[in-house]
Amino acid sequence: MFDTVLVANRGEIAVRVIRTLRSLGVRSVAVYSDADADARHVREADTAVRIGPAPAAESYLSVPRLLAAAARGGAQAVHPGYGFLAENAAFARACEEAGLVFIGPPAAAIALMGDKIRAKETVSAAGVPVVPGGRDPELAAAARELGAPVLLKPSAGGGGKGMRLVRDLGALDDEIAAARREARASFGDDTLLVERWIDRPRHIEIQVLADGHGNVVHLGERECSLQRRHQKVVEEAPSVLLDEATRAAMGAAAVQAARSCGYVGAGTVEFIVPGGDPSSYYFMEMNTRLQVEHPVTELITGVDLVEWQLRVAAGERLSFGQDDVTLTGHAVEARICAEDPARGFLPTGGTVLLLEEPAGDGVRTDSGLSAGSEVGSLYDPMLSKVIAYGPDRATALRKLRRALAETVTLGVQTNAGFLRRLLAHPAVVAGELDTGLVERVVDDLVSTDVPDEVYEAAAAVRLEALRPAAGQGDGGWTDPFSVPSGWRLGGTARPVGFHLRVQDPVEYAPRGTHTVTADRVSVVLDGVRHTFRRAADWIGRDGDAWQVRDHDLVAASLNRTAHAGADSLTAPMPGTVTVVKVAVGDEVTAGQSLLVVEAMKMEHVISAPHAGTVAELDVKPGATVAMDQVLAVITPAEEDQ
Repeated sequence: MFDTVLVANRGEIAVRVIRTLRSLGVRSVAVYSDADADARHVREADTAVRIGPAPAAESYLSVPRLLAAAARGGAQAVHPGYGFLAENAAFARACEEAGLVFIGPPAAAIALMGDKIRAKETVSAAGVPVVPGGRDPELAAAARELGAPVLLKPSAGGGGKGMRLVRDLGALDDEIAAARREARASFGDDTLLVERWIDRPRHIEIQVLADGHGNVVHLGERECSLQRRHQKVVEEAPSVLLDEATRAAMGAAAVQAARSCGYVGAGTVEFIVPGGDPSSYYFMEMNTRLQVEHPVTELITGVDLVEWQLRVAAGERLSFGQDDVTLTGHAVEARICAEDPARGFLPTGGTVLLLEEPAGDGVRTDSGLSAGSEVGSLYDPMLSKVIAYGPDRATALRKLRRALAETVTLGVQTNAGFLRRLLAHPAVVAGELDTGLVERVVDDLVSTDVPDEVYEAAAAVRLEALRPAAGQGDGGWTDPFSVPSGWRLGGTARPVGFHLRVQDPVEYAPRGTHTVTADRVSVVLDGVRHTFRRAADWIGRDGDAWQVRDHDLVAASLNRTAHAGADSLTAPMPGTVTVVKVAVGDEVTAGQSLLVVEAMKMEHVISAPHAGTVAELDVKPGATVAMDQVLAVITPAEEDQ
């Protein structure tokens, strides 16, 4: 076993790997850019090496800097986690050339399976069924031959980045261009492939583990069908869809796929499965790394996958065979992401003001967060994962819903409350899943309405802040004008009101009773008690959170006056302006694309709300913008006014 391992990653996966290194008595070396200098993975490692200035995400992609950090930290091996360079064959080769052990498969296997086109050809030759499709450079022709709907996918990476479902081939060229931009931004390679889209498919993957002595086993399957924008949001193991015969057949196909590329280490073979016929499964791709959802497999098998990555990389043989693998109980994982369900799941950011993460009693949280963490727009939006285990699926789902209700992340909007409601949806509870389910039911699970008790709690906090401090006054007398009771000389008391804003501004006067402490506010409204956690202008409960700001009537009036007769286009999320297609004075048409804002590798196009003239343009390519920041102002054409 190694004495010291460099963890070439950040966030929750770096913390996860460090945890196993510590349990094995192996010294850990973290890496960080200046933006991450006080990050949790830096504090939990035995030592840490700076690899770049803030806010360069590219620091974590710099092979020379990472190799230099390994040398400075005295590491014999490098664990890449997932994302960044985890599936980069050049990085694996560079580690080997530097005398370091890359804790992952051989570079040749990464290169083969990282190219989805070659991967499909290789496993097909080995007898594994694959989805019909085509590839560059005949991508458009292949798509038209397959017929709509088709799925565009980057050849060089996964995670939903750059994937586009095309149901209208008239929009094919635009969709290909957008997919190429996202693929290039995410993976540095814009090569695409196209596959026939299977309606209402299930996404099921098989975990494999191989040593360097020819032994390969699978550790059962994971159901990953609950997805948004082709990105997994909930995963579970085992799948309710598979019977023992299908599980064994898919497992054998996954093992064969791993053998076909000379695989070593932990990897995942992903299949698309028609929900009505689980015996008709198709190979999609192989992820040559640890998966985000690996904890559910660990919980039902008792196998620490990171430990076995280390042991295999150190030359050990697997100590168990296929017949020794048993699946016990059920585990479900939910991904906590920095995104706002009420704003179409756009990425968010901010400072974590209050953090509580559940653990114990069959619940595990893998997280890279700590109070005070800055969540920016440079990295993937996933912040943490909450995983629940139980003797059966119903118990695991109940535990996970409860754990999500106990998850508190104030200061950064997350999807925790949405996930809790998703896990209670009748189709999810019944196990009737497919990759389009979330999109079909999302409107039932997301509400843009702000409950009255939220405003009541926010107003209660402000009302309490106005009260005189204990002991204030002279000789026990308190000036009635200093008490926020609405008292007036010679008149009846009027309720104290506040101008508040979550989305639209409201004027709200508290009408119930309340109790306010440093981190909680409890209100009784219409006979019902509601308790929230609080920090600054944030309040939250049951996984949901609201930032209730004070609404400045004067500033709002001045803004309306300054832009009278025009529409301001604002940033829908914190991020970076990557494309500006217009200039001040340009005439634009309704729906015309004007700018592109990117955050967390996601593009959002800002379009003209109507025909008109660009009156103001406050940004240029490369500019960093805050959520709701004004980007441009469009004066309507005369006929639209």
